[in-house]
Amino acid sequence: MEATADVISDHGIANTSVTRIIERAGLSRGMVHLHFQSKEDLLVGVARHMSEQYYAKLDGFLSQAGPKPQDKLEAIVTADLSEEILTRKSVNIWYAFRGEARSDNAFMAYSDTRDDALRNLIFETYLEIAAQSENPEMLARDATHGTIALLEGMWVDFFLHSDQFNRATAKRIVFRFVAALFPQAFDLQDGGPEKPN
Repeated sequence: MEATADVISDHGIANTSVTRIIERAGLSRGMVHLHFQSKEDLLVGVARHMSEQYYAKLDGFLSQAGPKPQDKLEAIVTADLSEEILTRKSVNIWYAFRGEARSDNAFMAYSDTRDDALRNLIFETYLEIAAQSENPEMLARDATHGTIALLEGMWVDFFLHSDQFNRATAKRIVFRFVAALFPQAFDLQDGGPEKPN
């Protein structure tokens, strides 16, 4: 899986061949075919593997978060922009699969911008934060959509300008948006999010 991910990152999906994969992995062609019926099966397996890695790392950040929903949201944003998750390899692979998802639905489940697991996690967090608002569900939906759009924009910026990308600045920008929606729940101190007492 990791060898295939490396090849996709380096060459893109169109130029990912079983020959390149077995050279990178140091395995025989027969070993690859033993576990995967086709190249597409292997690619879908890698997409699933990358998605599982993302959520495992995200869970690590969430396990360290404080008890407030604001703490959980900060953990989600911090994780998504972290060196553990947002890397040159991960962003290359993500965009490779996204390009293919337009013509191959098998990849869509792992590269969709409307990924249910992440969207629901963010939405439920915002719903807790917005509980005292006039229309908490609508506010939580709008905040979720805006946050995901901002995070995706940050991934695009990293993809195009990783040498100039600043993770702290990216996080601050996301929380400027969040603090504008929920001033009672977030404040910006020293360039980062603070939770009012």
